[in-house]
Amino acid sequence: MDRTLVTGGAGFLGSHLCDFLLRTGTEVLCVDNCFSGSKDNIRHLAARSDFEFIRHDVIHPLFAEVDKVYHLACPASPIHYQHNPIKTVKTNVMGTINMLGLAKRTGARILLASTSEVYGDPEVHPQTEDYWGHVNPIGLRSCYDEGKRVAETLAMDYHRQNRVAVRIARIFNTYGPRMAVKDGRVVSNFIVQALRGEPLTVYGDGSQTRSFCYVSDLIEGLHGLMESGDLTGPVNLGNPSEFTILELAESILKQTKSRSPIVHKPLPQDDPVQRCPDITLAGSRLGWRPRVGLEEGLERTIAYFKEKLNA
Repeated sequence: MDRTLVTGGAGFLGSHLCDFLLRTGTEVLCVDNCFSGSKDNIRHLAARSDFEFIRHDVIHPLFAEVDKVYHLACPASPIHYQHNPIKTVKTNVMGTINMLGLAKRTGARILLASTSEVYGDPEVHPQTEDYWGHVNPIGLRSCYDEGKRVAETLAMDYHRQNRVAVRIARIFNTYGPRMAVKDGRVVSNFIVQALRGEPLTVYGDGSQTRSFCYVSDLIEGLHGLMESGDLTGPVNLGNPSEFTILELAESILKQTKSRSPIVHKPLPQDDPVQRCPDITLAGSRLGWRPRVGLEEGLERTIAYFKEKLNA
């Protein structure tokens, strides 16, 4: 039985990944400091003998014997990563060094959960893995954007210098059950506002575009990349269907039957105008493509938030 470490395992993506790995017969060691994650996300796993949770901050060294590492630890929404930007940089840099060091010592394969934010406000559309990005290194978002870019640099240097088996996934907007009510990301924001009858907050004129990948599709992509024979990456993982923010808002209003108005606020600094992945590489090398459309995914996510808000 493989023993796999998941950092950030009590978070939105991490908890779904733990579920998936346990279904495949993998023993899971879940590590999280619960800054943006929650033990509620993994409470249903607590009694399992093949699951272990450790409350730990990855900016400090961790000693464990594992075969694989999924390194997801880092707050991923602007509200969370801008709350303590220095800590965000430390998580991306020191945390990644610690996990790469663990992988080097144990001979484990490690997957780095990077992000589409490495492309910044892109000048190439859709974004391909060979695009180097357009990032403001001193902006409000740079603690996360540049932190993840450095994390990718570290992964490749450990791979080249120390022959660590790395996989780099560039994750685009992902949504689904277990997103936090106060997550701060657009899908959860709109759903919660619509269900509460509050105005839906659209930044700018709403013409900026995003692509939205349902969580189960993303997890299958991460696992496929980890299990790939020789694909180091980076590899884009996301849904290539592109929607404007206004289209998303209108779709959520329709599905929730909400009468909430849409209000516009100023666009945040360095907010990307377009964001859409080219997933040709994932398709050709991993045989991966998202299967859950936006309407179906929103239906499942809205049902989750209805239950959570009424609990």
